[in-house]
Amino acid sequence: MTVERLDVSVYTIPTEEPESDGTLTWDSTTVVVAEPHAEGAIGLGFTYGPAACATLIDEKLRDVVLGRDPMDTPGAWEVMVRSIRNVGRPGVASMAIAAVDTSLWDLKAKLLEQPLARLMGTFREEVPVYGSGGFTSYGDDRLAEQLGGWMHDQGIPRVKIKIAEAWGGREERDLDRVALARKAIGDRAELFVDANGGYTRKQAVRVARALSSEGVTWFEEPVSSDDLEGLREIRDLIDFDVAAGEHGYDLYYFERMVSAGAVDCLQVDVSRCAGITDWLRACAVAAAHGMQVSGHTAQSLHAHPACAVPNLRHVEYFHDHARVDRLLFDGVLEPTGGVLRPDLSRPGMGLELKRSDAERFREGWER
Repeated sequence: MTVERLDVSVYTIPTEEPESDGTLTWDSTTVVVAEPHAEGAIGLGFTYGPAACATLIDEKLRDVVLGRDPMDTPGAWEVMVRSIRNVGRPGVASMAIAAVDTSLWDLKAKLLEQPLARLMGTFREEVPVYGSGGFTSYGDDRLAEQLGGWMHDQGIPRVKIKIAEAWGGREERDLDRVALARKAIGDRAELFVDANGGYTRKQAVRVARALSSEGVTWFEEPVSSDDLEGLREIRDLIDFDVAAGEHGYDLYYFERMVSAGAVDCLQVDVSRCAGITDWLRACAVAAAHGMQVSGHTAQSLHAHPACAVPNLRHVEYFHDHARVDRLLFDGVLEPTGGVLRPDLSRPGMGLELKRSDAERFREGWER
């Protein structure tokens, strides 16, 4: 039994309106999909990355995966990482590997006719999530509607909004929006904020202290995630948790972050850190330091592997990815009572590409 074929396709889905956080504005999401074939089964994996990921899969990864035993997911991961030595590990290369690695895990589970969570072993059968959106580009009514919907309609007891608008240039509006968010969700829900690295160190501390009256419990990337010293300094000066790690692409990054004492909870993104194989290893790095992890966005990819991780705190239920996933894939999970429950009646991750629906978003790149 071998991997006989590896199909790659690219889809770009416009956002409902331009969206912004503290340091970036975007108007679309691109998804690169990998589908390996073996014994009549088709795996599915993907990453939220540029079409360049598809080019890299075609040029560097396909040939080292074809002909391999689909049961040998760690071996396939290792040869893919070796194949991109001269390309560079962070960024596009790791996201390309993530698409293929997740697809191979999915294929393996489908060949064994098992849900991926059962194949990996379930520490839990449901995964806590937090609602994530609250973009700085939203008006007050849209912000309140989104957050209130997660809390009151879907029962998600924790939500997150973006702050540090205009690289920290609109502090007063940041504070006003957090107050509005607290009003929208009431006193019982947890409230998280994400600055996307938009503040300076002292500014982040000043904002955090101003937010303490709103019951904020999570401050994500108050400064750049590359500023480990700054993250540690802020963490030592404020009461609520500091989180970062979404831009990590390899184990060395995560080890440096946790060893520096930079965060209270390590964020790891399966669609960026070279897939499920290295995501599990990153979780183990955090566990070795007595630290919890949070799955960054990509909730459809995190749901099954997150069930296997004892030190998981939660997974981010990201507005953009929820919308995109529903447009492209069948079997997308909906949060109920603040958790995602993998469908254990479906093999693999329980997802299938909706080919006819997805066609209108497909770019002119396919191999």
